[in-house]
Amino acid sequence: MSEPAARVAHRARVHGRVQGVFFRASAREQAQRLGLVGWVRNLPDGTVEAYYEGAPAAVREMDRWLRQGPPLARVTAVDIEEREPEGMYDSFRIRH
Repeated sequence: MSEPAARVAHRARVHGRVQGVFFRASAREQAQRLGLVGWVRNLPDGTVEAYYEGAPAAVREMDRWLRQGPPLARVTAVDIEEREPEGMYDSFRIRH
């Protein structure tokens, strides 16, 4: 019997012009494309927060995508922290 594939998780906070520019919907599309699970939400201070877990290469690719975001976004900084995978998500959702 083979071992399950390694999973990693990151929590990111994205700064800049990232609200009102389809950031959350675009992040969900990107995460789904990469096979990641988790969530994304707007925060009251104007930043966007995301939690995503999955295969290490896919998580790294999501890190790269967040540094640019969708075409209308202007990302100025991304804070990323490694987390223990929670294993409680079956999809990637937008939180309100």
